[in-house]
Order: sequence, then structure tokens, then C-alpha cells
Amino acid sequence: MRVLLLSPHTDDVELGAGGTLLKLLKQGHKIKWIVFSTCEDAVPEGMPKDTLKKEFLSVIKKVGIEDYEIWNFKNRFFYEERQKLLDKLYKLNKTFNPNLVIGPSLNDIHQDHKQVAIEMARAFKKDASILSYEEPWNNISFEPRVFSAVTSQEINEKWEILLSYKSQFKIKRNYFTKEFIIGLARARGTQVNSEFAEAFEVIRWHI
Repeated sequence: MRVLLLSPHTDDVELGAGGTLLKLLKQGHKIKWIVFSTCEDAVPEGMPKDTLKKEFLSVIKKVGIEDYEIWNFKNRFFYEERQKLLDKLYKLNKTFNPNLVIGPSLNDIHQDHKQVAIEMARAFKKDASILSYEEPWNNISFEPRVFSAVTSQEINEKWEILLSYKSQFKIKRNYFTKEFIIGLARARGTQVNSEFAEAFEVIRWHI
């Protein structure tokens, strides 16, 4: 299976679907990962502008993914280049031809996440299954319909790759804690008789 991961900013896929990413890699699926922005204007004061890019590349090295792209859209202004964003996704649909696309939720209120979700649905709805990962700090509502059971090893490995984002720990985001990551995974796992799980909304599903 060809799986396309869409990450508006450098840490979104890891936070929303890190355990599932590791699971898919172990299963041998072909993964392509797109990051839309490295948020050079949003790094903590005193840190180099390319900090988040370097942190993402550290994650890529840790998980062993070779097929990835960084597109450098302007943080918080994706809507200004909506058509360019959509055109690039249409091109990806033709060149990579994914079976499954995993990206942000249509119910995500972050303006960049929302724009990626909308264009993702436009670009792939006829050709691929589309799932949206969960990021509760941005989701006004979230209707999980697909659950990905993950092992304790995979959820701990998810935490290990998140440790690459030292800049986010410096900001002290409340969702960048081991307690939150494991707690959410345990709650979702309880819903499907598993120790841990990640939950996804369904935008489109092809059988």
C-alpha cells in the first residue's frame, strides 16, 4: 500500500499519527511524507530559523523514511496560496498515486491545518481513502470512526521521536508531555479493546 502523510507543520503527523506511522513502516508499506511549512517565523526566541526543519530531519532519520518533501509555505498564510497548494497535491496524486492519505481534520480550527484538510479532500477524494488524525487542542469536534491499535513499544517510540522537537519543549506546550501522549492513546485503546490506539475521522474510504 502507498501511504501519503500530510503534515501542515513539522510535528503534526508525529503528534496525530506517530504510532500508526511506525506500525505502517513495520508492515512494509511505501510511505511518502509531505511537510508544508517549517515555521521559520515561529521558533522560540534565540533559536535558529531552521530549527524545526532540522528537528524534522532528525525524525526522518530516526524512522528511516527516505521519501519526503518540505514545501515551505508561509506559516499561518496557507490560504493565500490555496490554488498552488491544491495543484501540488493534484500532482502528487498522479505521481505517487496513494492508496491512503492521512492528514489533518476538516474540524481543525488552525487555519493552516484547515486549508490542508480542505485541499486534501479535493485532491484525493476520487482516488484514495482519506483519514484525518486527531489533535484535540485544535479540534472543536472530532468523530473517530477508524481506530489503529498500536503496541506499547510503538507508543513509546512515538514519544521518542517527539523528543526530537526540543524547540516545542522549550515553549512548554501542554500536549508535548508523555502523560498526554500515553493518556490519549490509552483512552482510544480502551474504546477498541487494546492497550493503546490512535483514532481517525473518515473523509473517504475506498474498498
